[in-house]
Amino acid sequence: MKLLRFGPKGQEKPGLLDADGILRDLSAHVDDIAGATLGDAALARLAALDPASLPAVGLDRLGPCVGNVGKFICIGLNYSDHAAEAGLAVPGEPIIFAKATSAICGPDDDIEIPRGSVATDWEVELGVVIGKEAKYISEAEALDHVAGYCVINDLSERDFQIKHEGQWTKGKSADTFGPIGPWLVTRDEVPDPQDLSLYLDVNGKRMQSGRTNTMIYSVAHVVSYLSRFMSLQPGDVISTGTPPGVGMGMKPQPIYLKPGDQMELGVEGLGVQRQKVVQG
Repeated sequence: MKLLRFGPKGQEKPGLLDADGILRDLSAHVDDIAGATLGDAALARLAALDPASLPAVGLDRLGPCVGNVGKFICIGLNYSDHAAEAGLAVPGEPIIFAKATSAICGPDDDIEIPRGSVATDWEVELGVVIGKEAKYISEAEALDHVAGYCVINDLSERDFQIKHEGQWTKGKSADTFGPIGPWLVTRDEVPDPQDLSLYLDVNGKRMQSGRTNTMIYSVAHVVSYLSRFMSLQPGDVISTGTPPGVGMGMKPQPIYLKPGDQMELGVEGLGVQRQKVVQG
């Protein structure tokens, strides 16, 4: 299934995208695409519905495909070629940082450059949505705790991230720095999360292109690893790292986003995001 949330910001309703690309309203069956809705039993009930029996709705805005996110956790430098372009060593263990959940926005919402920013950057990433509590789980069982996958743009203000006394979170958490969606694709439709292509364009020019098979630490490893340090709850979101081609790594000098820029990004089978950059 392709699950989604639609409507004005803060008033999103649950829905799904049917096989014909028609948006269907799930409001009569679930309150939201969040928390308990993401467990295997709840997803099976939704999968048993006849999409044609659900009301078709027109699309004005897609919201983030997961609501009420408890934790928004990211993995840094998880592609060796991205670590190289950043001039950093391949990490011996996954690098973990958090984005504030207030950064979350819809997949096509405008991206706001923060006040004082001179280095707002892009990062296409595979997103993982937890469906079942994970605590001290093995790598072999990790994917059983995943509800599904989505596209994430892990936007970053590099000066805030690097030049303000450490802690990446401050460079990752500005409002609109976490577009999620367009939809949550349930794990049954993604047989191998390590075999997906990713891309990101800025103003029609391809900047990032990669495949998840070049991750240093796989999705299963990341989920298991995180569960050693914190329990993962249904609706938590993990952003698994970005391939090369970020603005910070451009030669002979970095290229950063400016008002009026247009981004398009996607992950194979998980949909496409399109965003306009504005001054915040």
